[in-house]
Amino acid sequence: MLTKAIFEGRLTDAMRSKDEVAKRTYRMILSAVKLVEVEKHGALDEPALLAILQKEVKTRQETIAEAEQANRPDLANDTRAELELIKSFLPAVLSPQELETIIREAMHEAGASAPGDMGKVMKLVTPKTQGRADNREVSQLVRKLLGG
Repeated sequence: MLTKAIFEGRLTDAMRSKDEVAKRTYRMILSAVKLVEVEKHGALDEPALLAILQKEVKTRQETIAEAEQANRPDLANDTRAELELIKSFLPAVLSPQELETIIREAMHEAGASAPGDMGKVMKLVTPKTQGRADNREVSQLVRKLLGG
């Protein structure tokens, strides 16, 4: 179970071991969590934490691309280290076959057969793929399987 306390403990460990990359990464994660907690007026559940981590992954990927484009290998390497640390908290990514199986089961469960049923299917699929697949890829595959 993923909780804010896990990141706080890891931050403490990183500070003790003087691991600057880990320390910086955990601080950024905790900052993002705190921001969302203030907006939501309460503690976050695991799916919300996973969403924050996914957003952080996407940010790091964009930063790496920009650093490489600007010929800054030092920045790209630091960001790659942060990215790997964040990814270690995310569940394993679904393979294309696993994703297709989940979508087909949801289509069967919803009785979906036309592109107009995409909303029904996505409603069933999204909780099962949260943090394990990119929502854009999921929606594209749902659309393809529904014949859209």
